[in-house]
Amino acid sequence: MNKSSTFTALRVIITLFTVFSYSHSAAQFSDDADVYTDKVKVISVGALLGSNFCQVDGDNYAGYHKTGLNVGGIGYVRLNKDFAFSFELLYSQRGAKDNGVRYSPVDSATLITKYRINTPYAEIPLMINYFDKHKSHFGTGISYSRLLNASEQMESNTGYMVDFSRYPFRNSTLDYVVSAQMHLWKGLFFNVRFQYGITPMRSDAPEGMARAERQYNNLWSVRLMYMVR
Repeated sequence: MNKSSTFTALRVIITLFTVFSYSHSAAQFSDDADVYTDKVKVISVGALLGSNFCQVDGDNYAGYHKTGLNVGGIGYVRLNKDFAFSFELLYSQRGAKDNGVRYSPVDSATLITKYRINTPYAEIPLMINYFDKHKSHFGTGISYSRLLNASEQMESNTGYMVDFSRYPFRNSTLDYVVSAQMHLWKGLFFNVRFQYGITPMRSDAPEGMARAERQYNNLWSVRLMYMVR
């Protein structure tokens, strides 16, 4: 993803947050309210469940064709009536998926019929969030991810193979995150999040099988969040 695409993604998140804020009901957000009720509470916790729509920047494919699970828990620590710090612990399935048959970049007689990258992570996002008076909020921050395992598969019409074990993915990555949460009802929120790698997920991609030596995670997440206390 180039800089222009990144700025476009950020504008989409900000637009979504603005729409969420001004289209919601006229419920009041008191000075002492926590993230979803009118009771005084410094810490709130909840659960998250949704899907990732992923691609890997630097491979030979484009588009968010890979889907995966995004599930875990979240906690908020209120700083004041407008701001709260949040932390999450997630299981996040990422990677890439082909979007059609194409010729091999290293052999014009070979058709790549299937290509997959599967990289599940344990993830800890840390964010600062701004709340409007309707409890919807916008956040930004960084996320640390630890690779749990990885697989990379390719199939071709000629049996052409690449030893992907020679090109391992990094065990740890750091991403930046922007996120918008729309308050739906009581403790229920709808969340849209964009995430992009600060550090590469792999620094030595297979020569000829990728557009760039360094590859980065690039994903959108759509989730439901329910605050349980």
